[in-house]
Amino acid sequence: MMHGREKSDPAVVAEKPKNEAAEEAAKETVEPRAGAKGNAMQPDTRRVQNRTSVAQGLDRIRQAAKREGVKFTSLLHHVSIALLSEAFHALKRDAAPGADGVTWAAYAADLESNLADLHLRVHKGGPYHPQPARRVYIPKPDGRQRPLAVAALEDKIVQRAVLEVLSAIYEEDFLGFSYGFRPGRSQHDALDALSTAITSRKVNYILDADIQSFFDTVNHDWLIRFLEHRIGDKRIIRLIGKWLKAGVLEDGLVSVSDMGTGQGSVISPLLSNVYLHYVIDLWAEQWRGQQARGDMVIVRYADDLVAGFEHEAEARRFLDAMRARLEAFALSLHPHKTRIIAFGRHAADEHDKGGPGKADTFDFLGFTFICAKSRRGGFLLKRKSRRDRVRAKLQQIKEALRSRMHRPIEETGKWLARVVRGFFNYHAVPTNSRTLVAFRNQVVKLWIAVLERQSNRAKITRELFAQLRDYLPAPRILHPWPEQRFAVKHPRWEPYAGKPHVRFCAGGAQ
Repeated sequence: MMHGREKSDPAVVAEKPKNEAAEEAAKETVEPRAGAKGNAMQPDTRRVQNRTSVAQGLDRIRQAAKREGVKFTSLLHHVSIALLSEAFHALKRDAAPGADGVTWAAYAADLESNLADLHLRVHKGGPYHPQPARRVYIPKPDGRQRPLAVAALEDKIVQRAVLEVLSAIYEEDFLGFSYGFRPGRSQHDALDALSTAITSRKVNYILDADIQSFFDTVNHDWLIRFLEHRIGDKRIIRLIGKWLKAGVLEDGLVSVSDMGTGQGSVISPLLSNVYLHYVIDLWAEQWRGQQARGDMVIVRYADDLVAGFEHEAEARRFLDAMRARLEAFALSLHPHKTRIIAFGRHAADEHDKGGPGKADTFDFLGFTFICAKSRRGGFLLKRKSRRDRVRAKLQQIKEALRSRMHRPIEETGKWLARVVRGFFNYHAVPTNSRTLVAFRNQVVKLWIAVLERQSNRAKITRELFAQLRDYLPAPRILHPWPEQRFAVKHPRWEPYAGKPHVRFCAGGAQ
C-alpha cells in the first residue's frame, strides 16, 4: 500500500479486498436505512458493523500517513460497498439532481442493487464513466452569478467515498493555517485564529490576497503531479482524471477544459486544498522560516489568504515572491483586490496621533476588520458584518416577502424567525451588536412595507408592529471573544516557543 519506511506493517502493505475503509464525516448526519423483510434488527446491525469496519480501515490509513515518506499504492479497495453506502447516506436528500435527473429517493428505492452495480463498475476500471456536471448559477453578494457544477448522483457517491479515503491521508499533511473545507474546522475557527494573531502578535501590516478565478484556473497537469506525491494507486488517479475531464453541460452543450475544478462537486474542495497546499502553504511556511525576521502570521481559507507582518518591507517582499510563485503554477493574484495596508496596534496608534486619512480596513469571510480603541484606551480589533453582504441578504428577504405577501402573518413570522436566526448564528460576534440590531429592525420594516402594500397602504397599528417584532429573535451575541475560543481549541499553543515567526501559525502550533 505504500513505499518508504515501515513497509512491513501488515495493515497497510498488502491489498485486502475485505478491508472496508472510511469514516463517518464529522458534523454530517447519516440517516438510518429503511427496514427489510425478516429480522428487523438486521439492517441496523449490519450498518453499525459497516461503519465500524470503515472507521478502522480509515484509521489504519491515517496512522500510515503520519509516517514520513509513505506513498500509498493500494487504496481503491477501500472504496467498498459499505463505504459507498455511507457516502450515499451522507448526501443531502433534497439536493438538486445532476444531468441524469436521478434523485436521492429514486436511487434509494433499490439501494443495495444500485450500490453493488456501482461498486462493480468502479472496480473494473472501465465501465464507470462520470457524466458531465450540470451547470447552474447562484447569485453572489455583488450581484454577479457564481457558476456551480452539479454532478450526477452516482458521481457524488463515488467522489464522497474517495474523499473519505484521501482526507485520511491529507489531513495529516495540511498545515495549521489552512482552514477551508476541512473536517472539524469552520469559518469561525479561521476568524478566531486571525483575530488572535492580530491582537497577540506584532502585526503592523496586513496582506489581503485574492487569487483570481482560482477554481476556474487550477491546472489539471499540476494537480495530478501534486497528488502523485502521496497517491501511487493509479486507479485512484485515473478516477480523479475522469472527474476533471467529464466536462460541464450547459444549454445542451458539453464543454471540457484542461483547467479548473467545478465548484459544487464533492471532491473539488479537497483537490483545491491539495493544489494550494503545494503551491502556497509549504512554500509560505518555508519563506516564513528562512526570510522573515519579524513576526509573520498566515491564515488561509480556501483561496482567501490573509498574512500579517511586523515590517512593511517583508510584507512587500512576500507579496512579490508569492506573485511569482503563483504564476509558475498557472495562477495569478487579482490586481484590484490584493493589497498591503497598515493595520494593527501600530497603525491604530499612528492614526490617533493625527496620521493621514481614515484607518484602513480589510474584509475576510463576511466580516470587515477594523482597528479601534477599547473603553480603557487600549487596542481593540472590531469585526462588523460586511455591508454588501447585509444588503444582499436584506434584498433576498425583500423579494421572498413579496412572494409570500398573501400568506398568514403567523406562517411568515415563523419563516422570518428562521432566516434571522440563521443570520445571527453566523454574524453574532462580539463588537457586531449594532449590525444585529439594525438588521432585525430593517427586516421588520420590510415586512411592514409588504403588509401595507397588501392592505392598500393601510397604516400598521402600534400593536401589530409590536407583534411583528415578537416573532423575530432578539439580537444578542452568540459567539465568545476569539481568543477565548482559540485558547480552548488550542490549549498547547505557545506564542513565543522557539522562533515565533516560524513556530506560530494562526490555527495552532505546528
